[in-house]
This record gives sequence, C-alpha cells and structure tokens, in this order.
Amino acid sequence: MDNHVQAPWWRTRSGMILMGFLAITGFFLIMEHAAHVLGALPYLLLAACPLMHLFMHHGHGELRHGRDPKATGGRDDA
Repeated sequence: MDNHVQAPWWRTRSGMILMGFLAITGFFLIMEHAAHVLGALPYLLLAACPLMHLFMHHGHGELRHGRDPKATGGRDDA
C-alpha cells in the first residue's frame, strides 16, 4: 500500500517559479499603470454617484403601497 501524498501544485518547483513570475509581473503591472488608474479615480467616483443613486433607490416608493393611511395619522409621507 502506497501512502504517498502529493504536494499541492504551488509547493512544487515549477509552481514556485510560476508564483514568483506572477508576483514580479503583478508588481510591474501595478507600478506602470498606477498613474492611469489614479488619474481616472475622480471620474470613477463621479460615475459611481448616479449608479449608486439608481440602484440604492430601487423600490423606494413601494414601501407606501401597503400602509394604512389611518395608522399614520392620515399623513402619506410617514
């Protein structure tokens, strides 16, 4: 009976080489494109405002349809 347990792929020699290569590539990719991403950040924040408004107010008026106007003192805005 063979009780040999195979190591995960990232613990093998080729896996470690691949992980090192990916780490170096990721570092240079982030360093070279950081100016582009940070330059677009104000525009991304401005674009996020209407999207948040659209998605966060979804179903905003549906809460009043099931209410009894007598339970709120006759006011419809409560």
